[in-house]
Amino acid sequence: MTALQLSPEVAEALDAGRPVVALESTIVSHGLPRPRNHEAAVEFEAILREQGVTPATIAVLDGVPRVGLDAVGVRRIAEEDLAKASVRDLPILAARGASGATTVAATAHLAAKAGIRVFATGGLGGVHRGASESFDESADLSTLAVTPITVVSAGVKSVLDIAATLERLETYSIPVVGLGTTVFPSFWLRESEHTLDWSVETPDDVAAIMAAHDALGHRQGIVVANPIPADQQWDPAEHDRVLAQAFAAADDAGVRGKAVTPFLLGYIVEASHGRSLEVNLDLARNNVATAGRIATAWAGRRV
Repeated sequence: MTALQLSPEVAEALDAGRPVVALESTIVSHGLPRPRNHEAAVEFEAILREQGVTPATIAVLDGVPRVGLDAVGVRRIAEEDLAKASVRDLPILAARGASGATTVAATAHLAAKAGIRVFATGGLGGVHRGASESFDESADLSTLAVTPITVVSAGVKSVLDIAATLERLETYSIPVVGLGTTVFPSFWLRESEHTLDWSVETPDDVAAIMAAHDALGHRQGIVVANPIPADQQWDPAEHDRVLAQAFAAADDAGVRGKAVTPFLLGYIVEASHGRSLEVNLDLARNNVATAGRIATAWAGRRV
């Protein structure tokens, strides 16, 4: 049984100290409709290659955690019906020889094991609304508490409890740094109601924090809050209207517990006539490009 398989391209880049960025596969397999998902997966990798950065899309294929996929692997995560795999699911998939798309938590875990230090995603998972009763909290948070990787995200989706998520990140001693912002973004929007304690202006600043983080012996991850460009965010008034409709629809349908968030996200895509999906793609592209610049700055510090 192979614990981890690096593609030749990723292995060579890591050995040479060149910049590498990890990419998750659930955004492709579960977050986007076909065939847009395959187009997006190819585009995300192309954005990095244009910067001279090696992409490492991560997934479990036939029981083997793969860090870096070839063209066939990328097509498989876009076209096959894969399990959604968090960290807890990895040994089960490995033992069964099954395939799965990795969540933020699983991607961060596998990327760090491979020696990758920068990871781009769309939005971080967090504490769900009503978690005091449902105990629904993403494993992304607990995984980042013990995983030394820098995650670039556009905050967390506004359907989550952003205040509780930030409190949990603080409890886990996970640094949260705004890149060019002092306000924590809320995925589709540039801003939430929550200000950040720390912000930086450049990818070099993030790399400096990573180096200091290592020097102090810290093993947590770092969250880089990277808001979507202003001209690409969802119209705030429309966002608020659709979100209110979604919560009302969930109440009317009697949706409870862990079923709430999938219901809300599906409703939002339909009620926004796909606008939320386009914003999702824009912010993901922005995060990938930003992660590439951070990885380049990090590689430069290690020369």
